[in-house]
Amino acid sequence: MGTCSRGTRSAPRIDPRVDGAHHRAPMTRGRRTAVIPGNHDGVHAGHRALIDEARRRAAMSQASGAGLDVVPLTFDPHPLAVLAPERAPVPITTIARRIELLRAAGADDVAVARFDAAYAARTADEFVEHVLVDELAAREVIVGPDFRFGAGRTGTIDRLRELGSAHGFGVTEVAPVELPDVGRVSSTRVREALREGAIDRATRMLGRVHEVDGTIVEGFRRGRTIGFPTANLDCDPVLMPLDGVYAVVARVIAPQRDPQLLRGVANLGTRPTFAAGRSVEVHLFDFTGDLYGARLRVGFVARLRGEQKFDGIDALRAQIATDAQAARARLVDDEPTWRLL
Repeated sequence: MGTCSRGTRSAPRIDPRVDGAHHRAPMTRGRRTAVIPGNHDGVHAGHRALIDEARRRAAMSQASGAGLDVVPLTFDPHPLAVLAPERAPVPITTIARRIELLRAAGADDVAVARFDAAYAARTADEFVEHVLVDELAAREVIVGPDFRFGAGRTGTIDRLRELGSAHGFGVTEVAPVELPDVGRVSSTRVREALREGAIDRATRMLGRVHEVDGTIVEGFRRGRTIGFPTANLDCDPVLMPLDGVYAVVARVIAPQRDPQLLRGVANLGTRPTFAAGRSVEVHLFDFTGDLYGARLRVGFVARLRGEQKFDGIDALRAQIATDAQAARARLVDDEPTWRLL
């Protein structure tokens, strides 16, 4: 049976594909950096605006004869998982996927700091001196207007500028991204949209479809008996959208990444018709083959309906056929928001 967390508050784990070597300063090869500190969860439009500004600063530096590497600094686990576990958000992405997305957005490297009690106890001045200056060789620091740093979040952007003057780095504040009919983009608002099943709103803020990775495991094989075989996913612990039926795109990412983009329909929920427990089940259109043990990345394109209980298999079969038809209609065209899947 495929399982997946719907949104319980728990500290994110270290992704098993990210070894301890990632929890270090990046290999800057003796180069100085434009650093973007923050959680960067989801790597949404606001995060990409920060990276774009860092790239502009790096280009200006290059023109003056001193190259800079663009390096987002992120934290694992989320600081709230250490400081206030009851308020720690469920992550939008795993740390491994976050690194991939930051690189795809234009980062030269990514620094991942292991956030623990000792790290949290660093004063604002110590964070600047030991992390930004000593470890990352920062010459530019790019932040959003809500950025705070150091123990108790006492470090302000004004203090960062003072310390920058003392240590030889510039500070650029980037305004929040505002989207028409969506408003301000933030990781919190992306989470809200996903929990509400507002997939279009989440996609616009992310600039890509929200996705989940999982290993395909043995299920009850009920789908085969009614003509709709499904891949059951044992998912990585990231935030899932509101339970329901979704039009999805998918790609096999391991044992190797398959260039073929698949389309399908997915059910998230408790399978009330059979009282079979929580699962993520994906029916892939026009696909034949054995995927057991493979890793599948599933992107949520549109929410078709809520999950519901049916009187029997015939009613369920008829509804799945209707859902599949609706999903096919929604997935006719290739869209830019699928490209990063």
